[in-house]
Amino acid sequence: MSAATDLSTTSVTSAQVKAGDNLPEFAYDVTATTVILGALSTRDWRPMHHDRDFAIHRNGTKDIFLNTPNQSTWFERYVTDWSGPKGRIGKMKFRMKDSVYPNDKMVFRGTVSEVEKDDAGCDWVTLEINLSVEGKTVTDCTVRIALPSDDDDNPWSRKGDQWKP
Repeated sequence: MSAATDLSTTSVTSAQVKAGDNLPEFAYDVTATTVILGALSTRDWRPMHHDRDFAIHRNGTKDIFLNTPNQSTWFERYVTDWSGPKGRIGKMKFRMKDSVYPNDKMVFRGTVSEVEKDDAGCDWVTLEINLSVEGKTVTDCTVRIALPSDDDDNPWSRKGDQWKP
């Protein structure tokens, strides 16, 4: 099985991936509801995320746009859809270069850049992820995720010194 597994309830193990593997592409059509509900769910009441008139005339953008926590959650979804339920995100770092607006199609693409085992025996995979709209990079993201080493391992059971993201 390669890193390009089906996005099901099975977990990817570290033995199944190697540097250079590509994750399956994920695309999503953004609506105004996507933007507004994302802002509301993160208690971001700033009007540029729900008030089109404010966003355009006071903020100078072309429309309302995804807020940072909402965009972060889309990266988390992309990674955990790929990893399955045993994947445990340890670190995520991203840099937003542009905004995501209603009627945009977000396209996520990822590549495995590193697979390693730490001193506590936890298997880590580093992913380089790109979010683009119409072929233009909107955000680049690096994620370090713990994957099970085999079907009997579960990174979620690690505690204390066994879990150092």
